[in-house]
Amino acid sequence: MPRKKNHSLSSFLGATAAVVTTAVAGSVATDPKTAWYKSLDKPRWQPPPAVFPVAWTALYTSIALVSGKVLADTKAEGDDERHRDYKAALVLNLILNAGWSFAFFKAKKLGLASIVAGALAASSADLSKRAGQQDPKLGLALKPYSAWTSFATALSTDIWRRNRD
Repeated sequence: MPRKKNHSLSSFLGATAAVVTTAVAGSVATDPKTAWYKSLDKPRWQPPPAVFPVAWTALYTSIALVSGKVLADTKAEGDDERHRDYKAALVLNLILNAGWSFAFFKAKKLGLASIVAGALAASSADLSKRAGQQDPKLGLALKPYSAWTSFATALSTDIWRRNRD
């Protein structure tokens, strides 16, 4: 019994550390107060700036909790393949997540950012599917993340379209 708790604790701590690292990296790269960002033609349907930190806090929390649970359960069940595959999918997802901020805000490559956003949306849907294979409730818990990244892809792509030279 204590061994299962150790798996749970290490899985939750590992998932949380990975998600927090991603959030910090993305936050460091993101600066919507720059003259460059303010000069971009953005669609009217873009949410107000205050929505983004609230949405991302909720999404990052769900990613950490769901991923910690999936990793703990697959480890406790001895399902090494599913554990390894979910962990790899999570790492890829988090790299894409932070990568978008760097492509958009730091590199100012709107086309590349749109491609990264599309890959992130696909990766988020995959992560939700993988979590759902472990427990349907966990998959449902990641659906808002998948929906948000799909919305973000549409937004990023529209900003790119409006600001091409």
